[in-house]
Amino acid sequence: MYRFVIFGNSGSGKSTLAHQLAEKFSIPVLDLDTIAWEANQIAVRRSHADAAKDLLNFINNNHSWVIEGCYSSLIEIALKFASEIYFLNPGIDKCLENNRNRPWEPHKFTSPEEQAATFEFLQNWIQEYETRDDEFGYSSHRALFEQFNGKKQEITG
Repeated sequence: MYRFVIFGNSGSGKSTLAHQLAEKFSIPVLDLDTIAWEANQIAVRRSHADAAKDLLNFINNNHSWVIEGCYSSLIEIALKFASEIYFLNPGIDKCLENNRNRPWEPHKFTSPEEQAATFEFLQNWIQEYETRDDEFGYSSHRALFEQFNGKKQEITG
């Protein structure tokens, strides 16, 4: 049974690692963006209760899986079921570079132009990772990593 949870800043490589693990082990991936936001509405957050229900449904309906995202409130739920976690922490500059090279994400945006319209906002948001004190920030991710008692790895550089 493989149950991987991957978290870190936007642009840290979460989706890339998630898809590599999913391919290697032939297991499904849940990108938390797909349950955290209202469908077809940019930046409209779903209720935590609805997102958590969808998360638990995914966990309960799949023997093995990969879950990736930056939402500490949802990651905390997934950690209770995880066999292994990865905290991706390559540094702000690498995250900014990865964001500049991000391919179109059709599961999040209806067009490449719609995604491009969020670029500057996301670049600024990435830069605030180490100083934010919300569920998306470094301190929250560090706390999740430290509290997990199972197999874990922090990937830097």
